[in-house]
Amino acid sequence: MDSSSSSSTCNKSFCDDYLLLKPEEASFSELVKMLFSSDVGKRKFVDCPEGIREPFGRRWIMFVSVLVQKFLSATAKPMATVGSAFEHWLNLLSENGGFFRLIVKSIKGEVVHRDTESADFLSFIGNIDKRMDLDPKISREDGRYYAALSIMSSKLSYENHNHIKSTVEDNWKMDYVGSYDFWNDYQQKTTTQAFLLEDQNDVVVIAFRGTESFDADAWSSDFDISWYDIPGAGKMHGGFLKALGLHKSKGWPEEQDSGKPETAYYSIRKLLKDRLDKNSKAKFIVTGHSLGGALAVLFPAILALHGETSLLDRCEGIYTFGQPRVGDHNFVDFMKATIEKHRIKYYRVVYSFDLVPRLPYDDSTLMFKHFGKCIYYNSFYKGQAMEEEPDKNYFSLIWLIPKMANACWELIRSFTISYTRGPDFREGGLLRVFRFIGLLAAGVPAHCPQDYVNATRLGSADVFQPLLIPTSNGNKIVKTQ
Repeated sequence: MDSSSSSSTCNKSFCDDYLLLKPEEASFSELVKMLFSSDVGKRKFVDCPEGIREPFGRRWIMFVSVLVQKFLSATAKPMATVGSAFEHWLNLLSENGGFFRLIVKSIKGEVVHRDTESADFLSFIGNIDKRMDLDPKISREDGRYYAALSIMSSKLSYENHNHIKSTVEDNWKMDYVGSYDFWNDYQQKTTTQAFLLEDQNDVVVIAFRGTESFDADAWSSDFDISWYDIPGAGKMHGGFLKALGLHKSKGWPEEQDSGKPETAYYSIRKLLKDRLDKNSKAKFIVTGHSLGGALAVLFPAILALHGETSLLDRCEGIYTFGQPRVGDHNFVDFMKATIEKHRIKYYRVVYSFDLVPRLPYDDSTLMFKHFGKCIYYNSFYKGQAMEEEPDKNYFSLIWLIPKMANACWELIRSFTISYTRGPDFREGGLLRVFRFIGLLAAGVPAHCPQDYVNATRLGSADVFQPLLIPTSNGNKIVKTQ
């Protein structure tokens, strides 16, 4: 990370309380000293109000967070190089008909190379699940329609701009609004990606990209457990706020300075206003997988902070998949009130033992919490609405054996699912490698978009139906939250 991210230039007047980590200023000796002193403000790589003391458990998490961010910063270029080479190899195999045909073509001098910016080039995520078309069995009247469109959009967000445009226009026959790379004011580079489309129902879809496997900047956002306590909204995850567009000099001003590079929140808000102004019937939904899911939740939260009532009234829903926790109990109350006031549907979809939705911890050390109903799918793709997914903090010993057994079942299923569910659900060799990894780290392969796509296609539409709540004036339709 760039040294310019120093919080000495960061104005924190927009928040009541804060704790900011500056890994670029942390030496190993300073990190170790923090473990033995609760007065974390004495450490130059920690920016917080004077006198703040933290228990050992929280200091340990801070230690790990800074250490991981320093490692990611040091290995960012090698990671990108390895990732690029691996993606090129996967596309080389795909374009030339597999390994043995590639050997034959190499001998004949007939190897075909895909340009990394071409519409045919697939990302690492795209190579795990190569499905590009929407499920024709799910009509626009189906209760699963926007969940299915959202997960496919979330998966598509990992691809390059030309691939996204081609898929939206040629495969989905929808209106492509644009695909964008946005500035991160703290990392001093473009680290956040999103795209917008409009479907045939006059609904604009905003899809935030999640964490790419070899993107050190995105991983740094995930591991940055800095937080800001914003008046009226509660504590929010600092790494996610920075990725969305938090300004280092001003926090969350009503408008972005014209001279600054475009950040995600302000640019998307402007695009959305322009789009909705042109069509009085249009509404919008916001979606994302993994880190993208966190940004999808924070986007309407900042709209609410800015009093964007007219926009929020036209928010049809929030659909997240494998979304991590983003705030504390006060943030939960703030978002519940926002969703209820503007009648926004919120679906937080979790597949099986996916690790990411169970982080950061919901405990006395970190105090992060989910809100709203969880749409939980087991490994048979049976869905149900519940308050919290099972094994909410993941590392419970009670769930160790069930997780291992489930990982074994998912590996077996990867060889049989094309026969039991149809060829559209066939799993390739790359995903099967992840299934094997799941035997050692259950929950890692469950985070791949493949299972979320399967869940929306094979699961029941009932979990996405509105609820009827009896009131003194009769039945009132309450949208799932």
